[in-house]
Amino acid sequence: QVQLVESGGGLVQAGGSLRLSCAASERTFSSYAMGWFRQAPGKEREFVAAISVNGGNTNYAHSVKGRFTISRDNAKNTVYLQMNSLKPEDMAVYYCASDRSEWAVLAGSPRHWGQGTQVTVSS
Repeated sequence: QVQLVESGGGLVQAGGSLRLSCAASERTFSSYAMGWFRQAPGKEREFVAAISVNGGNTNYAHSVKGRFTISRDNAKNTVYLQMNSLKPEDMAVYYCASDRSEWAVLAGSPRHWGQGTQVTVSS
């Protein structure tokens, strides 16, 4: 069973920073590509960032590139999303996701999803 547990969401002013964490329960975490998605009120879920199994490849949505950084620590079975220079339009529920296939993560159809964590940005 793969279980993803997110933490780190909260309230921050525009221009501030947050770091989201996603802890995975599977023993084969190092075999999974990881990603972050978000869904704002009234909007569909959108891709934010992804990282390959070995961390060698990262991908970002245009809206966050240069401000957000995805990373992973396979020794801790954890993926992170460092969010800097936050904007009000970044406010959303952020979801961690994983799949054995990097392409499934990039396509928005990963096998496993976390419960989501709320990020609120005030202007």
